[in-house]
Amino acid sequence: MISRRSRSVAAIRLESPRQDDVMRLLAALDAYLESLYPPESNHILDIDTLCAPDIRFFVARRGGEAVGCGALRIDSSGYGEVKRMFVRPAARGQKLGRAILTRIEGQASREGLEWMRLETGIHQAEALALYRRAGYAERGPFGEYAPDPLSRFFEKNIGRGSKRRASG
Repeated sequence: MISRRSRSVAAIRLESPRQDDVMRLLAALDAYLESLYPPESNHILDIDTLCAPDIRFFVARRGGEAVGCGALRIDSSGYGEVKRMFVRPAARGQKLGRAILTRIEGQASREGLEWMRLETGIHQAEALALYRRAGYAERGPFGEYAPDPLSRFFEKNIGRGSKRRASG
């Protein structure tokens, strides 16, 4: 049975990733990714990078507990990239991932970005479904990413009133 607390709305806020509970959340994400992919296919931003000026790091909390996270990386060429998305297994299935993604996209829009991009792995069916449902279209590698058979690359236009399609 799902407890009342676990169904409550999560607060999603900009926070420092240098908090013990958030670092434990990131360690759980790292362990999960490392169980699925070889090191060369994991594009993990470390804690110092997550604290850089071009990163907006979000934490989802329920009852004060960190249950999810996600980051917006602002690329110098003018697009946003979704990074470090994770929801604790016990908090999954409650649309928390979608809420974090929406918060990241909202921040990107407020910062004047028109495009969102991301890389995710082929063994993360839930993530792939989330991004597709949220309007992300597959594209080729971008930025410093190289082609990788274990990766999928996506983008979404979040510009106001734009009806342009995702490019490949």
